[in-house]
Amino acid sequence: MIERRQFASLGGADHGWLKAKHHFSFADYYDPSRVHWGNLRVWNDDEIASRTGFPPHPHRNMEIITYVREGAITHQDSMGNKGRTEAGDVQVMSAGSGIRHSEYNLEDETTRIFQIWILPTEEGGTPSWGAKPFPKGDRSGRFVTLASGIAGDEDALPIRSDARVLGATVKAGETVEYALGEGRYGYLVPAVGSVEVNGVAIQARDGAAVHAEPVIRVKAIEDAELVLVDAA
Repeated sequence: MIERRQFASLGGADHGWLKAKHHFSFADYYDPSRVHWGNLRVWNDDEIASRTGFPPHPHRNMEIITYVREGAITHQDSMGNKGRTEAGDVQVMSAGSGIRHSEYNLEDETTRIFQIWILPTEEGGTPSWGAKPFPKGDRSGRFVTLASGIAGDEDALPIRSDARVLGATVKAGETVEYALGEGRYGYLVPAVGSVEVNGVAIQARDGAAVHAEPVIRVKAIEDAELVLVDAA
């Protein structure tokens, strides 16, 4: 089963400094059919204006993965962590028992991110934060694991959840595959480019909700940059 969620059908908000689209129910947007996909709870497509951002605010019991599509985001939190994550790279925050953080676009250009929230396997625990570069050339023509709580994914940023976040870049005409385990939930979004997912046409920033498909086969119609979550 593959459900195409067209970009135009997503919930959203325009705060001036922030233009957000929500693949799942979030803030003032609620759709009972789009509350979660397995343990994947949030996928926000955010555009943050230059020299603006999210002031300090709290989180708890959530794994928050930020994939930077364009520009850069600067993070600071109540644990003393601070860092700048730029396009193509990933940051992860395990909110655990509770943390406050801010995220600002300190650049001279608009920053565009995917922010992905995944429910943790267990609540509580000491909060943590980390970031890592993932050169796009290293994931050309294949999926590379960016963040994971699954055994064996030691090269990825760690999360405390039975889930995996992957990225790939695919040239027009190429195909990449990912084996989705039985009972797992896949959610794929092309950051750029149009693709076919098991024959279903998916445009840039559309979502493809996948379940009961043993293999996710993605054919690029145009050069594409893919982000995929494998959720429990």
